[in-house]
Amino acid sequence: MSTKKPLIMMVDDNPANLRIGKNVLAKKYTVATAPSAEKLFSLLGNNIPDLILMDVEMPGMDGYEAVKILKSKVNTKNIPVIFLTAHTESDAEITALSLGAIDFITKPIQPALLLKRIEVHLLVEEQKKTLEQQAAELKYFNDNLQKMVDEKTQNILQLQNALLKTMAELVEYRDDITGRHIERTQRGLRLLLDEIVKSGIYKEETSNWDIEVLVQSSQLHDVGKIFISDNILRKPGKLNFDEYEDMKVHTHVGKQIMEKVEILAMESEFLKYAKIFAASHHEWWDGTGYPNNLKGTSIPLLGRVMSVADVYDALVSVRPYKKAYSHEEAVELIRKGSGTQFDPALVKIFLKISDQFKDSV
Repeated sequence: MSTKKPLIMMVDDNPANLRIGKNVLAKKYTVATAPSAEKLFSLLGNNIPDLILMDVEMPGMDGYEAVKILKSKVNTKNIPVIFLTAHTESDAEITALSLGAIDFITKPIQPALLLKRIEVHLLVEEQKKTLEQQAAELKYFNDNLQKMVDEKTQNILQLQNALLKTMAELVEYRDDITGRHIERTQRGLRLLLDEIVKSGIYKEETSNWDIEVLVQSSQLHDVGKIFISDNILRKPGKLNFDEYEDMKVHTHVGKQIMEKVEILAMESEFLKYAKIFAASHHEWWDGTGYPNNLKGTSIPLLGRVMSVADVYDALVSVRPYKKAYSHEEAVELIRKGSGTQFDPALVKIFLKISDQFKDSV
């Protein structure tokens, strides 16, 4: 803790007053004296005091004029000033306070009163500086709060996305799929989502879409396959009836996984979308899909969109049970599936931008 005494500057043209004041203050404070306002300003070039005791009536520059100059300069405007004067008129006191003085003490000086006034004002100034520092720190914190929140959020999102990608890739490895199916499906999904919004179809359903969140959550559309047997996932041929029924379960399981995570994570939007993608991307427009044989617009729009993006990538990719179709063959198969497997309005959207899908393969 600092033991340095506060510096008091006393300005008075009467040497006796300066001597008395210095004797009164010397035990508690470091005291510098000035016989005139002009001398005060020369002293201020080297030291900034904690408080100034200022006589009013002095030859040359009086106390009032000196305070005006002090308050006009950046480096001295915050120095507290107490006027010492023989004047007792209220007008004199009002003038002093209006110029920025913090107190007005009449002469002759009463030592105990002067010491107490100085003690109180220095305490107030110390508390004022503390509050100003706290206010500055609070302002800095508030000014940078959004930046800190954004950085923290970005870190969390990066971690979340890394975990999601790892989980999705784990499913791909088990499914014996190579060539970044999840990544390509995300690109296709984004193309469709952007064009749907741009075209204005299903406007009510798309009004609150956050496409970034949708694309990220789509990574988990096949997460339920993690519970499907390797013998089924990697079978180098067509599945039989029982195997196909077992494969269908991955949509139910994917939804259940999302529901469990939803409870544990207290998260809503991201997992809500992931649950829709997992549960409905194998439903068919004509009601012959799975797991719930939903039909037409009873299939969630996101599931219908995901179906197009997922099937396109499945068609143009090599799988254990099939060769890769060309882009043109895949586009034709999706066109033929309009009204049966796929939403006709979404097929129109797909056909409009199908060349962009070819670029993303």
